[in-house]
Amino acid sequence: MKNNPLPRLDEDSALREQLLPFCRLKQGEVWQDPAGRHRVACVDATNEEQVRSLVEEDRATLAIQDPPYNLIAFDLRHIEAFTNWCAEWVRLSAEVMSPDASFYIWLGADQNQHFQPLPQFMLMMQQLDLFQSRSFITMRNQRGYGTQKNWMAVRQELLYYTRGNPFFEVQYTDIPKILRGYYKNINGKKTENLERGRSDNIRPGNVWVDIQQVFYRMEENVSGCYAQKPLKSVERILQASSRPDDFVLDLFAHSGTTLMACEQQGRRCLTADLDPIFCEIVIRRLEHFRETGKTGWQNGHPFEDVPDLNQQAVSEE
Repeated sequence: MKNNPLPRLDEDSALREQLLPFCRLKQGEVWQDPAGRHRVACVDATNEEQVRSLVEEDRATLAIQDPPYNLIAFDLRHIEAFTNWCAEWVRLSAEVMSPDASFYIWLGADQNQHFQPLPQFMLMMQQLDLFQSRSFITMRNQRGYGTQKNWMAVRQELLYYTRGNPFFEVQYTDIPKILRGYYKNINGKKTENLERGRSDNIRPGNVWVDIQQVFYRMEENVSGCYAQKPLKSVERILQASSRPDDFVLDLFAHSGTTLMACEQQGRRCLTADLDPIFCEIVIRRLEHFRETGKTGWQNGHPFEDVPDLNQQAVSEE
């Protein structure tokens, strides 16, 4: 089996120099999907002119944002500067979205640094008051990190906000209901939850334990991307908070998971990244899917057609 993944693209400057000439977008440019479904822009999420060049006259009913909160964990940006920066792209997102809209944000909580930046971000959202808080979702990672003297960190935070009266549809997992209880009297008859339920399976609720994230074992893997989210998680958000042909906004494209999920679920994606290499990965991932039906490269990578790109094979741990 092929085993030739890329190293982290944000950390390998020599590799970046090799890849940049093969990127179609430069700063401020927008790629239009030939099929007319999606747009990808190489823009700054806080630059109003650039973001509006991506959105044009369309209005998103759903935003799924995954800002680089690792900047805090790695001490690359002070927490106050990070939250001020977040406030800028949140305001701009609100300006280009529908009056009835859902707003999801992936965030981290550094357990060694007072859980930054999660609490500061939540306070910032409260002060902006552009969206109403709705749910605090936790997704369990299959792999985590930790020590022998602390609880292993295996959680991923997802904040859910809304404004107006957006669409929402209850979702169900593949996990069957097995626990009886929650008795109620319905029309004079005592019933329990298995009788009243609309599905034989449980709802995910705000703790998601059923989503696989060991990417190197999965077709959807996009090596070189350090913050990839599982397709199933974004598909769940799309199915719950959007309808077919709705526009979905994502200003931090990274590996292109939001666009890929939109392509599969019949939504239209407006996505962007400041880095032209990640923009190119997003475009290539869409093209790869349309050509092969595959959602990623598993142990390969998006630039396999680039000549003289010699990577050392990396064996699985």
